[in-house]
Amino acid sequence: MPPVVESPPPATTGAAPAAPRRRTRLLALPEARWALAALVLFLLALPLHLLDAPAWLWGPLFAATYVSGGWEPAREGLKALGDRTLDVDLLMVVAALGAAAIGQVLDGALLIVIFATSGALEAVATARTADSVRGLLDLAPETACRLADDGTEETVPAADLAVGDTVLVRPGERIGADGRVTGGTSDVDQATITGEPLPVAKRSGDEVFAGTLNGSGALWVEVGRDPSESVVARIVAMVEEAAKTKAPTQLFIEKVERRYSLGMVAATLLIFTIPLLLGSDLRSTLLRAMTFMIVASPCAVVLATMPPLLSAMANAGRHGVLVKSAVVMERLGQVDAVALDKTGTLTQGTPRLTALRPLDDGRGLDGNALLRLAAAAEHPSEHPLARAVVDAAGERGIALPVARDFTSTPGTGVTATVDGRAVAVGSPAALLDDPAHPAAVLAAEMEEDGSTAVLVTLDGRPAGVLGIADRLRPEAVAATRALRDLTGRTPVLLTGDNPRAAARLAADVGITDVRAGLLPQHKVAAVHELQDAGARVLVVGDGVNDAPALAAAHTGMAMGRAGSDLALETADAVVVRDELTAVPTVVNLSRRARRLVVQNLVVAGAFIAVLAVWDLVGTLPLPLGVAGHEGSTVLVGLNGLRLLADGAWQRARPSDAP
Repeated sequence: MPPVVESPPPATTGAAPAAPRRRTRLLALPEARWALAALVLFLLALPLHLLDAPAWLWGPLFAATYVSGGWEPAREGLKALGDRTLDVDLLMVVAALGAAAIGQVLDGALLIVIFATSGALEAVATARTADSVRGLLDLAPETACRLADDGTEETVPAADLAVGDTVLVRPGERIGADGRVTGGTSDVDQATITGEPLPVAKRSGDEVFAGTLNGSGALWVEVGRDPSESVVARIVAMVEEAAKTKAPTQLFIEKVERRYSLGMVAATLLIFTIPLLLGSDLRSTLLRAMTFMIVASPCAVVLATMPPLLSAMANAGRHGVLVKSAVVMERLGQVDAVALDKTGTLTQGTPRLTALRPLDDGRGLDGNALLRLAAAAEHPSEHPLARAVVDAAGERGIALPVARDFTSTPGTGVTATVDGRAVAVGSPAALLDDPAHPAAVLAAEMEEDGSTAVLVTLDGRPAGVLGIADRLRPEAVAATRALRDLTGRTPVLLTGDNPRAAARLAADVGITDVRAGLLPQHKVAAVHELQDAGARVLVVGDGVNDAPALAAAHTGMAMGRAGSDLALETADAVVVRDELTAVPTVVNLSRRARRLVVQNLVVAGAFIAVLAVWDLVGTLPLPLGVAGHEGSTVLVGLNGLRLLADGAWQRARPSDAP
């Protein structure tokens, strides 16, 4: 028995009614500091220049503006040039210096300020995206109360906990590591990890997660994972790793950008050279060429792709879906067919007692008496069906007598002596010789309904039949319907289960294409068949047998809580919270991200086209060209960040999701 817990101290490091929000301070970013410095210097120089003050007053201020706002993009541009890559940032600095060279010092300084401010806003947007993911780390407390072998308490950093340590979690504290409860009972608010809206009762043997909030009871928890491998830590690590990847659209744009930038420089030289040869004056020709180079720069186009995808990935990560790369996030929106596994995906993956049918043979056994005998006999067994019987007895508050002479025979069942009587629990086919016996008829009916029939015999005579089945997830119907609406076709069910059970479950969720009794290689063949017909298939599964199909599919997604390690590693995305409606939600979110990418490309292209034509046909003032170019870049960046909001996830969810 765990020791009695004294009243908790008024404040502990682990206690926290709400997780703090980690947010990068604006001036913590060097881009923001340099942009602010450039802006302040420009504002000091501007009135002096407009009032025709001596040049020695405003000149140094403008020069400092050029340096503070332009040194970093110039350095990065020169480094890129050393790698034989033409960087747009360098072109902006060259344009500003060119403006100063022909006497347009004010216009060049304005270009530097706007360009630096735009860069700062991009840095802030990127930092906010990272904050939304890293903020998950703040859910876990910094310290934990570790218990020594002699029962003494020791406050240690949560990061120093090791697998096998026992920690004490007092009421109101956050749990310091993933593990299992070894003592105590309490309600735990784990909405941040599993999405469950209400606190969940936890008792000995139940799993708990780092960062979840303990309720009114004390819990003794044995650490089951290294803190660096906790669910929260894995969410952060995987999303940050995913953010380093680039989607195919982004790679294509960057490839085109390099050639486009060279073409833009060539066009700028022609715009400068040809009018000079035709007799135009140097100043106006150079100004027009520099304005063209600024407005034609593809900054907004380059920024069009990644912010929407990264924002969608961060939002999905906050809601328990780990998308492993920007490539995957883009591909999710392309799927037009879905193949679902049965056990652990459409179902909860845990067998439960669904039917209790005692035989009316004059022995007077009711349902509870039958369950009491069966659960007592099954109690020493570790078989999943045995656990379902024992759990059902516990849920009904049935006290179990001690079973003696327990034996277990694989493929047959168990036998034991309970209250001095011989009890056998197992397969009807193994325990019954007469196929016409009423117990055999009951078993056949249960199996026809999709349950596994378990026969209970008492002193060698059939006493009743138990029906055990895997329960359908509450959200399975809504998720299946949402996937059908998104892809235009009903999902396919791929399962190794028997055809009758598969057909019954498929009918419950509205699936018509059922492929049952499949081995892993058969699931892969089914996926290839769909893809050979032109479909882009999303496979959703959880087990080792699903891993080959996950790898073969256009995109693979694993259910995280019950998923095997192989499935989790093979899948392109992982539903950590084990919420099936998250699958259509993240597909829909990906499609929204793709639409934002298209919007951004249209906006960026329109700004470039309009401003470039204006400069070539008419006279586009340099400040207006700068404002239009940088404004489009900021607009595109902010538009891509719209998917960071929680509302974006809610709008992407199926309307009938529970």
